[in-house]
Amino acid sequence: MNAELKPTSARPLESYLEAIESFLKEMIRAGRFELKVAIRKAAAGDDVEAHEYIVDLSGPDSDLLLEKHAALLEAFEHTVLKAVRLPEDHFGKVSFDCQDWRRLRTEELKLTAQVAAERVIETGDPFTLNPMNPRERRIIHLALRDQSQVRTVSEGFGPERKVVIRPAAPPPRRP
Repeated sequence: MNAELKPTSARPLESYLEAIESFLKEMIRAGRFELKVAIRKAAAGDDVEAHEYIVDLSGPDSDLLLEKHAALLEAFEHTVLKAVRLPEDHFGKVSFDCQDWRRLRTEELKLTAQVAAERVIETGDPFTLNPMNPRERRIIHLALRDQSQVRTVSEGFGPERKVVIRPAAPPPRRP
């Protein structure tokens, strides 16, 4: 019997870039935003997720995209990628950014992970981070994957899903 395989795209990722740009520009026009769009090949050190392409948004309305932890930027990304019917095997290869927000947020999350891990190692108590989206949780998990004294787990459901950092081994019993 053949094992079921996840369907993969017959089209290369590059074939979706024009549709992504076109649909995003139409959304920006319809929403009367003052934003410019530029799609670029991601550099090797852009972020921990190794995106292939970055969709950069800039202009007078950039600050609107970054309010409330970049909720509008996230919404643009989600909407555009769904609207152009980007196949699942290409998701994660295209990222939307504005004012280098993703890189700065990634660095902030890595620092948070390290500080929380140090606290867990010092106290032996688990540390629960605030709810995060899947991308941010992944950054935390990857930031601590080589830390032998702690382990990370995601707990909860939907938008309330959180990363919990736990000691790797139970703390020694105190006499």
